[in-house]
Amino acid sequence: MSTADTDSPSGAADSPETARTASTARTVTDVFQPRNLLLAGMLATGFAAAGEWTGLLWGLLGALCAGIIPAGYIEWERGRGTWGDRHVVDRTKRAPIFFVILGSIGVGSAVMVLGDAPSGILTAMLGLWAMTVVLLAVNTVWKISVDASVASAVVALLAVVHSPWWLFGYLMTAAVCWSRVALGYHTVGQVTAGTALGAATACAFLFG
Repeated sequence: MSTADTDSPSGAADSPETARTASTARTVTDVFQPRNLLLAGMLATGFAAAGEWTGLLWGLLGALCAGIIPAGYIEWERGRGTWGDRHVVDRTKRAPIFFVILGSIGVGSAVMVLGDAPSGILTAMLGLWAMTVVLLAVNTVWKISVDASVASAVVALLAVVHSPWWLFGYLMTAAVCWSRVALGYHTVGQVTAGTALGAATACAFLFG
């Protein structure tokens, strides 16, 4: 295993330039973290699926189950000292998070079925559920990037349900990938794999 593939971020900055780079990378990775992207992305997907404002409520439910509840669980465990921060750099400690995500999305999807939610938002939820299954499986042997997967999935979904112009959002995804590598959380290969997996989530719309 290479140094960049370890389960801890790189060491402290050793020059002003390195410190600025680390600060910028930290800002990017915090602003575009999965919780925030899923909140925006699921609201937009819900609106597109319903074609009216009621879709925002379904989108909010999707964001709650796919992003906000898992983020809350991570913060709860962090407060208990299970891990240092939301990044959970130790790959071996990530499995419980994935199970919480799967359970939360599963419950949310069931509510959508019972509530006769628009098919588009339900398809998005099922796509994210399937993506999480793959992330869990890969994580058992390799530290694939969840942040890159979510950043890619949100852009791909918006491009499918709204407009291909949203593909320019992959500039944001690229910035997220850069930040994860710059901070030492992932290798280039890990963020690339995460990006590819996230893009594949859009197939749930294309073939669903």
